[in-house]
Amino acid sequence: MISTTDEITEEPDGRLRVAIAGLGAVGLKVAEALDSGLPGLKLVAVSAKDRAAAAQRLAQCRHAVPVVSVSDLEPLADIVVECAPSSIFREIAEPFLRAGKTVIALSAGALLANEQLVELAREFGGKLIVPTGALLGLDAVSAAAEGKIHSVHMVTRKPVKGLVGAPYLTENKIGISDITEPLRVFKGSPRDAATGFPANLNVAVALGLAGIGVDDTVLEIWADPNLERNTHTIEVVSDSATFRMSIENIPTDNPKTGRITAQSVISCLRKLTTHLRVGS
Repeated sequence: MISTTDEITEEPDGRLRVAIAGLGAVGLKVAEALDSGLPGLKLVAVSAKDRAAAAQRLAQCRHAVPVVSVSDLEPLADIVVECAPSSIFREIAEPFLRAGKTVIALSAGALLANEQLVELAREFGGKLIVPTGALLGLDAVSAAAEGKIHSVHMVTRKPVKGLVGAPYLTENKIGISDITEPLRVFKGSPRDAATGFPANLNVAVALGLAGIGVDDTVLEIWADPNLERNTHTIEVVSDSATFRMSIENIPTDNPKTGRITAQSVISCLRKLTTHLRVGS
């Protein structure tokens, strides 16, 4: 049962208080997992553009949770899971970081336009955590980055419906709705892709941040009419290892978002309180 009031009446019980900003495909799954019970964590607030609709979506939850505006989240929680439009990323993250709290950020691309938030986190003792999301192997990439990485090459292939409407395609008049063969629509850096494909390429930015940077990572984006799943292939050459990884993500109802993204956030939350942590 969800309340649209702004009051939390439950007294603190030692668990970390978690808020969720954005209640789309990812936010809803994370909310459901928290409501079902993640050790040491408690869902205390949700924000959404349409508060009444958000309350209705969460009506099956066992515990009453207030649905509030973004500006009201910080005083209520220790951690915010950001899964909202990238345009309001700073509005969500800045209050938590100034309070020395934790932001789990799915909009990795938005970090490139808000790099000062990293300094803000350092100044006030906050934390910015970018979960693995729809990618794989970020632990191996970050481990390789402790040495010397020579190159990182990522190829993203998406169904046409997952790329239609991307600003880069519109600005460059690249039509893909009627293609019959795979078409490479972009080659460049994740930094460039983050502005041209804001709803698609948070994974590439996360890869760049984990490895040799968002400017030196090479990214290709392909529109493929024969695919039904988002596919990412990564090749890394370093002084410690050379490896190649590939993942095919089953989409949610939103073709731009894979099911594993929400599961990655849930896994990230579990690691905040677990007594046994596997993987770096």
